[in-house]
Amino acid sequence: MLPLLVANLARRQLLQGLGGLFVLPLVGACFREPPLAVASHVWPGYELMFLAREEGWLDEAPIRFLETRSATESLAALKEGRVQAAALTLDEVLRGRADGLPLTIILVFDISAGADVVLSRPDIQTPAQLKGRRIGVETSALGALMLARTLAYAGLSKADVTVVPVTPDQHIEAWQAGKVDTLITYEPIASKLLRSGAHHLLDSRAFPETIFDVLAVRSDAAVNHKKALKMLVAGHFRGLEHLRRNPQDAAYRLAERLGLPGDQALNAFRGLSLPALSENRYLLDGHGSLQVAAKEITQLLRADGLLDKTDDLNGLVSNAYLPPPSE
Repeated sequence: MLPLLVANLARRQLLQGLGGLFVLPLVGACFREPPLAVASHVWPGYELMFLAREEGWLDEAPIRFLETRSATESLAALKEGRVQAAALTLDEVLRGRADGLPLTIILVFDISAGADVVLSRPDIQTPAQLKGRRIGVETSALGALMLARTLAYAGLSKADVTVVPVTPDQHIEAWQAGKVDTLITYEPIASKLLRSGAHHLLDSRAFPETIFDVLAVRSDAAVNHKKALKMLVAGHFRGLEHLRRNPQDAAYRLAERLGLPGDQALNAFRGLSLPALSENRYLLDGHGSLQVAAKEITQLLRADGLLDKTDDLNGLVSNAYLPPPSE
């Protein structure tokens, strides 16, 4: 089992005021590659890249970060050619590829293992009791994926329920106003609603290895940024090692970007599994579990009308940018 660290942060919660901000470190003149631009919004699994930046572990590489407000914004930056890589969820990568973006996953940041939650009214005690009820869910690939998994787990179809589109900023209001009977959500919204009497129906532990946060790179640009991409990936693993060896120190260093007090920053990782280098090597094998999950997710998104065509998944993953096993 992959080690669990603990997210008390909205799954795709945004840090206000950071959108569109580019940060470029000082770089030695000997680095011959063009600058690598990477888009990312604030999310615990992505923050070890920024820890590496702050600690100076990326100073030798021409890497600049476009700090966005959402994954949608990051994906748009990829499409527009403003960045060559972005931190996204697997389902978002698949949607980008369906739109013609040649994306390859070179790193798995984290896997949801309880960070995505299904809450219900107290009278709904089992998933089967969702039949005939109103389910609030975000209109996105991730929302559709969670809904499909929840209904499958309950032995129901979309025809058995009423789907109510609710944006994340409206989750609490929709719940308090009685507009939904069940809500697919994430922290910290889930904790707030649980304290007000909501029932924890199930979470992403019920369908493991479904929601992956990954680093995706445009394969048509990767050839010009091999060294920088390898340094970025190595920086993430160096940050992960620091988090595991000295969690309190790492927490205080991560706190500002997460918008949390230092003594609460570790809670930002609840429900997330952070794969080490060895797990990444397995996940990014062409026949590994990420490839298997991608096939299943493609079918789910196609059935929900969120993908126009089936992805053959060729070139979806690569472990070529991972540090060698000895590092």
